[in-house]
Amino acid sequence: MSKNNFKPRKFEDHEIVDEDGKVVGHIRVKPSGVLWAPSNSRDWYGLSLEAFAAYMKENGKRQKK
Repeated sequence: MSKNNFKPRKFEDHEIVDEDGKVVGHIRVKPSGVLWAPSNSRDWYGLSLEAFAAYMKENGKRQKK
């Protein structure tokens, strides 16, 4: 007898909205990297996780968890 399982997601999408609630872009988080797309665009811009981590360490502001 086989067991049914849930298929894991391959990515997680999030909308970025401004203070007026207008969508300004999208973020897609994948196991291999992070992608960003401006609103009304079919093009995605991405970084590998290694490149994203290096960028954030160099340019990011330290935060508490």
